Amino acid sequence: MGVFDRFRTSTPQDMPPTDAVPTAPTGYRQTAGSLHAFNRYEIKYFVDELKVPELRRELAARMDTDPYSPHGGYPVTSLYYDTPDLRFYWEKIEGLRFRRKLRMRLYGNPSECTDDTPVHIEVKQRVNRVTQKRRIAMPYGTAQRWLDGRQEVGCDPPQRPFVHEVTTLIGNLDLRPIVTTGYLREAFVGREADLGLRVTIDHKVHGRDRDFGFASGAQNRFVVPPKLAIVELKANERVPYWATDLTARMDMSVVRVSKYCQSVEAFGLAPRSRFGAPGLVLPQGFDGRVPTGLLETTTTVP
Repeated sequence: MGVFDRFRTSTPQDMPPTDAVPTAPTGYRQTAGSLHAFNRYEIKYFVDELKVPELRRELAARMDTDPYSPHGGYPVTSLYYDTPDLRFYWEKIEGLRFRRKLRMRLYGNPSECTDDTPVHIEVKQRVNRVTQKRRIAMPYGTAQRWLDGRQEVGCDPPQRPFVHEVTTLIGNLDLRPIVTTGYLREAFVGREADLGLRVTIDHKVHGRDRDFGFASGAQNRFVVPPKLAIVELKANERVPYWATDLTARMDMSVVRVSKYCQSVEAFGLAPRSRFGAPGLVLPQGFDGRVPTGLLETTTTVP
Protein backbone atom coordinates (compact mmCIF):
# COMPACT_ATOMS: atom_id res chain seq x y z
CA MET A 1 0.00 0.00 0.00
CA GLY A 2 1.36 3.42 -0.97
CA VAL A 3 1.47 6.43 1.31
CA PHE A 4 -1.44 8.17 -0.42
CA ASP A 5 -3.46 4.93 -0.33
CA ARG A 6 -3.13 4.92 3.44
CA PHE A 7 -4.74 8.36 3.61
CA ARG A 8 -7.51 7.47 1.15
CA THR A 9 -8.58 4.35 3.01
CA SER A 10 -8.46 5.86 6.50
CA THR A 11 -11.62 7.09 8.14
CA PRO A 12 -11.55 10.49 9.86
CA GLN A 13 -11.23 8.93 13.32
CA ASP A 14 -8.35 6.78 12.10
CA MET A 15 -6.44 9.67 10.56
CA PRO A 16 -3.36 10.69 12.50
CA PRO A 17 -3.77 14.08 14.16
CA THR A 18 -2.04 17.02 12.53
CA ASP A 19 0.29 17.15 15.52
CA ALA A 20 1.63 13.78 14.34
CA VAL A 21 3.34 15.54 11.44
CA PRO A 22 7.00 16.01 12.41
CA THR A 23 7.63 19.46 13.89
CA ALA A 24 11.38 19.33 13.45
CA PRO A 25 13.44 19.09 10.28
CA THR A 26 13.27 15.60 8.81
CA GLY A 27 15.33 13.94 6.13
CA TYR A 28 17.75 16.85 5.81
CA ARG A 29 21.00 15.11 6.66
CA GLN A 30 20.10 12.10 4.53
CA THR A 31 19.19 14.16 1.48
CA ALA A 32 21.54 17.12 1.64
CA GLY A 33 23.99 15.43 -0.70
CA SER A 34 21.52 14.88 -3.53
CA LEU A 35 18.89 17.56 -3.00
CA HIS A 36 19.40 21.25 -3.44
CA ALA A 37 19.56 22.19 0.24
CA PHE A 38 21.04 24.98 2.30
CA ASN A 39 20.78 27.04 5.49
CA ARG A 40 21.07 30.81 5.56
CA TYR A 41 20.05 34.04 7.24
CA GLU A 42 17.70 36.43 5.44
CA ILE A 43 16.91 40.11 5.98
CA LYS A 44 14.16 41.79 3.94
CA TYR A 45 13.69 45.43 3.01
CA PHE A 46 11.47 47.38 0.70
CA VAL A 47 12.71 50.18 -1.51
CA ASP A 48 11.09 52.67 -3.86
CA GLU A 49 11.59 51.68 -7.49
CA LEU A 50 13.02 55.16 -8.12
CA LYS A 51 15.97 54.21 -5.89
CA VAL A 52 16.62 50.85 -7.55
CA PRO A 53 19.09 52.20 -10.18
CA GLU A 54 21.27 53.61 -7.38
CA LEU A 55 21.01 50.37 -5.42
CA ARG A 56 21.88 48.37 -8.52
CA ARG A 57 25.03 50.46 -9.11
CA GLU A 58 26.14 50.09 -5.49
CA LEU A 59 25.66 46.32 -5.55
CA ALA A 60 27.39 45.92 -8.92
CA ALA A 61 30.48 47.65 -7.50
CA ARG A 62 30.93 44.91 -4.88
CA MET A 63 29.07 41.90 -6.27
CA ASP A 64 28.66 39.99 -9.51
CA THR A 65 25.39 39.93 -11.40
CA ASP A 66 23.83 36.49 -11.47
CA PRO A 67 24.46 35.26 -15.04
CA TYR A 68 20.76 34.38 -15.41
CA SER A 69 19.57 37.76 -14.13
CA PRO A 70 18.80 40.33 -16.85
CA HIS A 71 18.31 44.03 -16.23
CA GLY A 72 14.81 44.25 -14.78
CA GLY A 73 14.73 40.64 -13.61
CA TYR A 74 13.56 37.17 -14.64
CA PRO A 75 10.10 35.76 -13.82
CA VAL A 76 9.63 33.60 -10.72
CA THR A 77 6.20 32.09 -10.01
CA SER A 78 5.32 30.02 -6.95
CA LEU A 79 2.18 28.05 -6.12
CA TYR A 80 1.72 27.73 -2.36
CA TYR A 81 -0.01 24.84 -0.61
CA ASP A 82 -1.67 25.10 2.78
CA THR A 83 -4.35 23.51 4.93
CA PRO A 84 -8.04 24.46 4.68
CA ASP A 85 -7.59 26.65 7.78
CA LEU A 86 -4.27 28.14 6.54
CA ARG A 87 -2.04 26.54 9.14
CA PHE A 88 1.21 27.59 7.44
CA TYR A 89 -0.04 31.16 7.06
CA TRP A 90 -0.89 31.43 10.76
CA GLU A 91 2.41 29.86 11.80
CA LYS A 92 4.15 32.72 9.99
CA ILE A 93 1.85 35.40 11.41
CA GLU A 94 2.27 34.07 14.94
CA GLY A 95 6.04 33.93 14.52
CA LEU A 96 6.52 30.28 15.49
CA ARG A 97 10.19 29.47 15.93
CA PHE A 98 9.79 26.41 13.72
CA ARG A 99 7.54 26.81 10.72
CA ARG A 100 7.51 25.72 7.11
CA LYS A 101 5.67 25.97 3.84
CA LEU A 102 5.34 23.90 0.70
CA ARG A 103 5.44 25.40 -2.77
CA MET A 104 5.88 24.56 -6.43
CA ARG A 105 8.19 27.05 -8.14
CA LEU A 106 8.67 27.90 -11.81
CA TYR A 107 11.58 29.91 -13.20
CA GLY A 108 10.71 31.48 -16.55
CA ASN A 109 7.68 32.79 -18.40
CA PRO A 110 4.50 31.14 -17.07
CA SER A 111 2.87 31.34 -20.51
CA GLU A 112 5.56 28.98 -21.86
CA CYS A 113 5.08 26.32 -19.17
CA THR A 114 4.19 22.83 -20.44
CA ASP A 115 3.94 19.42 -18.78
CA ASP A 116 7.63 18.90 -19.59
CA THR A 117 8.87 22.20 -18.14
CA PRO A 118 11.09 21.71 -15.06
CA VAL A 119 9.66 23.02 -11.79
CA HIS A 120 10.95 22.75 -8.23
CA ILE A 121 9.04 21.30 -5.30
CA GLU A 122 10.32 23.09 -2.22
CA VAL A 123 9.95 22.90 1.51
CA LYS A 124 11.10 26.19 2.98
CA GLN A 125 11.30 26.28 6.73
CA ARG A 126 12.45 28.56 9.49
CA VAL A 127 14.27 27.19 12.54
CA ASN A 128 14.76 30.05 14.99
CA ARG A 129 16.54 32.69 12.86
CA VAL A 130 17.87 30.31 10.20
CA THR A 131 16.08 29.71 6.90
CA GLN A 132 16.40 26.22 5.42
CA LYS A 133 15.33 25.18 1.95
CA ARG A 134 15.17 21.74 0.36
CA ARG A 135 13.90 21.06 -3.12
CA ILE A 136 13.86 18.65 -6.03
CA ALA A 137 13.22 19.31 -9.71
CA MET A 138 10.78 17.41 -11.89
CA PRO A 139 8.54 17.99 -14.93
CA TYR A 140 5.52 20.17 -14.27
CA GLY A 141 3.08 17.42 -15.25
CA THR A 142 4.66 15.01 -12.78
CA ALA A 143 4.56 17.63 -10.03
CA GLN A 144 0.86 18.26 -10.64
CA ARG A 145 0.04 14.55 -10.47
CA TRP A 146 1.97 14.31 -7.20
CA LEU A 147 0.80 17.39 -5.31
CA ASP A 148 -2.67 17.89 -6.82
CA GLY A 149 -3.59 14.40 -8.02
CA ARG A 150 -1.95 12.73 -5.01
CA GLN A 151 -0.30 10.10 -7.14
CA GLU A 152 2.97 8.70 -5.89
CA VAL A 153 6.08 9.54 -7.90
CA GLY A 154 9.26 7.64 -8.49
CA CYS A 155 12.57 9.09 -7.36
CA ASP A 156 16.19 8.21 -6.77
CA PRO A 157 16.97 6.57 -3.40
CA PRO A 158 18.68 9.67 -1.92
CA GLN A 159 15.52 11.69 -2.62
CA ARG A 160 13.10 9.28 -0.95
CA PRO A 161 13.14 10.86 2.54
CA PHE A 162 12.20 14.24 1.09
CA VAL A 163 9.53 12.79 -1.21
CA HIS A 164 8.08 10.80 1.68
CA GLU A 165 8.05 13.90 3.89
CA VAL A 166 6.16 15.95 1.29
CA THR A 167 3.73 13.11 0.58
CA THR A 168 3.05 12.75 4.31
CA LEU A 169 2.50 16.49 4.70
CA ILE A 170 0.00 16.52 1.84
CA GLY A 171 -1.91 13.53 3.18
CA ASN A 172 -1.84 14.31 6.90
CA LEU A 173 -2.70 17.99 6.53
CA ASP A 174 -4.92 17.78 3.43
CA LEU A 175 -2.83 20.42 1.66
CA ARG A 176 -4.24 22.15 -1.39
CA PRO A 177 -3.29 25.12 -3.61
CA ILE A 178 -4.12 28.45 -1.98
CA VAL A 179 -2.49 31.28 -3.95
CA THR A 180 0.25 31.97 -6.44
CA THR A 181 2.85 34.67 -6.11
CA GLY A 182 5.13 35.98 -8.81
CA TYR A 183 7.64 38.73 -9.50
CA LEU A 184 10.59 39.73 -11.65
CA ARG A 185 13.83 39.01 -9.81
CA GLU A 186 17.26 40.57 -10.19
CA ALA A 187 20.02 38.71 -8.37
CA PHE A 188 23.56 39.54 -7.30
CA VAL A 189 26.10 37.08 -5.90
CA GLY A 190 29.01 37.83 -3.59
CA ARG A 191 32.64 37.53 -4.56
CA GLU A 192 35.94 37.15 -2.71
CA ALA A 193 35.25 37.54 1.02
CA ASP A 194 31.48 37.67 0.40
CA LEU A 195 31.02 34.40 -1.49
CA GLY A 196 28.14 33.36 0.77
CA LEU A 197 26.19 36.56 0.12
CA ARG A 198 23.25 36.83 -2.29
CA VAL A 199 21.07 39.90 -2.80
CA THR A 200 17.82 39.82 -4.74
CA ILE A 201 15.54 42.63 -5.88
CA ASP A 202 11.96 41.55 -6.58
CA HIS A 203 9.83 43.81 -8.77
CA LYS A 204 6.08 43.88 -9.50
CA VAL A 205 5.06 41.36 -6.84
CA HIS A 206 1.69 39.91 -7.82
CA GLY A 207 -0.50 36.85 -7.38
CA ARG A 208 -3.91 35.24 -7.78
CA ASP A 209 -6.23 33.01 -5.78
CA ARG A 210 -7.71 30.86 -8.56
CA ASP A 211 -6.85 29.24 -11.92
CA PHE A 212 -3.58 27.93 -10.55
CA GLY A 213 -2.14 26.45 -13.73
CA PHE A 214 1.07 28.31 -14.50
CA ALA A 215 0.11 28.77 -18.16
CA SER A 216 -3.59 29.43 -17.54
CA GLY A 217 -3.33 33.06 -18.61
CA ALA A 218 -5.57 34.05 -15.70
CA GLN A 219 -5.60 37.62 -14.42
CA ASN A 220 -2.96 38.47 -11.83
CA ARG A 221 -3.18 41.32 -9.34
CA PHE A 222 -0.47 43.23 -7.56
CA VAL A 223 -0.19 42.21 -3.91
CA VAL A 224 2.50 44.82 -3.15
CA PRO A 225 2.30 48.38 -4.54
CA PRO A 226 4.18 48.24 -7.87
CA LYS A 227 6.14 51.38 -6.95
CA LEU A 228 7.97 49.25 -4.35
CA ALA A 229 10.51 46.46 -4.74
CA ILE A 230 11.37 43.88 -2.08
CA VAL A 231 15.09 43.45 -1.41
CA GLU A 232 16.47 40.39 0.37
CA LEU A 233 19.96 40.03 1.82
CA LYS A 234 20.82 36.35 2.19
CA ALA A 235 23.99 35.16 3.88
CA ASN A 236 25.33 31.80 5.01
CA GLU A 237 26.86 33.21 8.20
CA ARG A 238 26.64 36.98 8.47
CA VAL A 239 25.63 39.95 6.36
CA PRO A 240 28.74 42.10 5.72
CA TYR A 241 28.92 45.53 7.28
CA TRP A 242 29.05 47.33 3.93
CA ALA A 243 25.68 45.82 2.96
CA THR A 244 23.86 46.93 6.11
CA ASP A 245 25.57 50.32 5.85
CA LEU A 246 24.28 50.60 2.27
CA THR A 247 20.70 49.91 3.32
CA ALA A 248 20.98 52.53 6.07
CA ARG A 249 22.40 55.17 3.71
CA MET A 250 19.57 54.51 1.26
CA ASP A 251 17.01 54.71 4.05
CA MET A 252 15.73 51.20 3.35
CA SER A 253 13.39 49.87 6.01
CA VAL A 254 13.70 46.36 7.41
CA VAL A 255 10.33 44.73 6.89
CA ARG A 256 8.72 41.57 8.15
CA VAL A 257 7.03 40.39 4.99
CA SER A 258 6.05 37.12 3.38
CA LYS A 259 4.96 37.19 -0.24
CA TYR A 260 2.69 34.24 0.50
CA CYS A 261 1.04 36.09 3.39
CA GLN A 262 0.74 39.23 1.26
CA SER A 263 -1.22 37.24 -1.33
CA VAL A 264 -3.43 35.55 1.25
CA GLU A 265 -4.35 38.92 2.76
CA ALA A 266 -4.65 40.77 -0.55
CA PHE A 267 -7.34 38.32 -1.70
CA GLY A 268 -9.22 38.44 1.59
CA LEU A 269 -8.48 34.85 2.60
CA ALA A 270 -7.39 36.08 6.04
CA PRO A 271 -7.59 39.44 7.84
CA ARG A 272 -4.61 41.72 7.37
CA SER A 273 -2.06 41.15 10.10
CA ARG A 274 -1.20 44.00 12.45
CA PHE A 275 2.43 42.88 12.13
CA GLY A 276 2.52 43.69 8.42
CA ALA A 277 4.21 46.78 7.01
CA PRO A 278 1.68 49.57 6.32
CA GLY A 279 3.75 50.68 3.33
CA LEU A 280 3.05 47.38 1.57
CA VAL A 281 -0.73 47.76 1.73
CA LEU A 282 -2.33 48.61 -1.61
CA PRO A 283 -4.15 51.97 -1.63
CA GLN A 284 -7.92 51.76 -1.32
CA GLY A 285 -9.53 51.81 -4.75
CA PHE A 286 -6.26 50.91 -6.51
CA ASP A 287 -6.78 48.88 -9.70
CA GLY A 288 -4.30 46.11 -9.02
CA ARG A 289 -4.71 44.22 -12.29
CA VAL A 290 -1.37 43.35 -13.87
CA PRO A 291 -1.21 44.39 -17.56
CA THR A 292 -0.77 41.51 -20.00
CA GLY A 293 2.84 40.98 -21.04
CA LEU A 294 4.29 43.11 -18.24
CA LEU A 295 5.90 40.09 -16.59
CA GLU A 296 7.32 38.35 -19.66
CA THR A 297 11.03 38.15 -20.50
CA THR A 298 13.09 36.73 -23.33
CA THR A 299 16.00 35.74 -21.11
CA THR A 300 16.67 32.07 -20.36
CA VAL A 301 16.68 31.26 -16.65
CA PRO A 302 17.77 28.16 -14.70
